[in-house]
Amino acid sequence: MTNKTKISLLISTYNWPEALHLCLESILLQTILPDEIVIADDGSREETREEIEKFRLRTNISIQHIWHEDNGFQLSQIRNKAISQVSNPYIIQIDGDVILHSCFIQDHLIISEQNAFITGSRVNLDENFSKKMLLRGVLPDLHTLRYKSKNILNSLHIPFLAKIFADKYKVNGRYRDFTRGCNMAYWKDDIIKVNGYNESMHGWGSEDKELVARLRNLGLKKRFLKFSGIVYHIWHPFASREKEIVNDSIYKSTVSQNKTFTENGINKYLK
Repeated sequence: MTNKTKISLLISTYNWPEALHLCLESILLQTILPDEIVIADDGSREETREEIEKFRLRTNISIQHIWHEDNGFQLSQIRNKAISQVSNPYIIQIDGDVILHSCFIQDHLIISEQNAFITGSRVNLDENFSKKMLLRGVLPDLHTLRYKSKNILNSLHIPFLAKIFADKYKVNGRYRDFTRGCNMAYWKDDIIKVNGYNESMHGWGSEDKELVARLRNLGLKKRFLKFSGIVYHIWHPFASREKEIVNDSIYKSTVSQNKTFTENGINKYLK
């Protein structure tokens, strides 16, 4: 990617302003700031809007808050709505319950390239530490975050290894479509080609890997951020898995039929 390419940071959130506060704080510490922040809000209450407005006063970064009515878990829909409003060609996607390593955006840009998308892993913070951190509302240093994690290997930041692993780690075989929606990056034009997220997938489960399957079926290369592009995931109880079986069947159909396009996608929001 050229230094002139502008990027948008897409953040999904739902009724957790305390976590979003820490996420936004970590953005201000980035070695490379995004040109735009787009918040995909799946129907949060007023407290989230207030948190975003407070943050807006502290930065010159352009911020869009894309919100729709709360109608249950509609992550695919709100992400499509937000992506349709993104102003820049390259999108880095995270969730509002993660804290970014200070080199997160820089790491993504280093391995970005045309005709490819990126996914990374996450560091899971433990329950007790997460609760105390949220109560304090203060962003811990990276050293503390690393040693309060449950999978410390994912917290190692070794950029030269990241370049070696980018095209070798979890990109083929049973990991072909593996992804983390809280740590992805892609070109907006590529997402439009596959018509974005599949809005027939409601509730938690498989919406990210179904999108990745269509991107792979289209012929795009998957690159994986290992030992860089680190996000620290704040502990929370699991979301309801009641739609997981239905969503997984949609994903399997996409794979078996080699689909590259969803009929129920982003095109309804494009001008």
